[in-house]
Amino acid sequence: MRESAATRPQETSDDLLSVLYTSTAREPMDDGQLTDLLRASRERNAAAGITGLLVYRAGRFFQVIEGPAAEVRRLYDSIAVDPRHHAVRTLVEDRVDERHFAEWTMGFERVPDHEETVPPGFRSTFDDLDDVEGAAPTIRAARELSLWFRVRSRAATSF
Repeated sequence: MRESAATRPQETSDDLLSVLYTSTAREPMDDGQLTDLLRASRERNAAAGITGLLVYRAGRFFQVIEGPAAEVRRLYDSIAVDPRHHAVRTLVEDRVDERHFAEWTMGFERVPDHEETVPPGFRSTFDDLDDVEGAAPTIRAARELSLWFRVRSRAATSF
């Protein structure tokens, strides 16, 4: 779901923060619920100068939020106590020099829930990283996924 240039936050800041996190929906969300969530999130994010991406698959969320550090922290704190989901887990929190998802107040991708045969090494969740000592594998995997969405979104807009 693309957004128009008119809805993009235009400010730049020396104090940009990016947070990548996962969570689990308490109840599966249908298309109508996801549409309502996106509408409210985009309005709130536009007002707060936040950009990002939300991925939903099989009751799991993967989200990147970025923007002014205070606004990102305020949003993250509200997400952490949102009753629609639980098991909120921060994968990466970084200061960044520029936005990675400046095109979207909240980009969205719904990944089909059905199981398919996947190639070796394919990662469909971050569950397997829960038992890993140290944060390096989690950070690397989250950054690779974030990069994949950025490259994919730029390719989609170049046609």
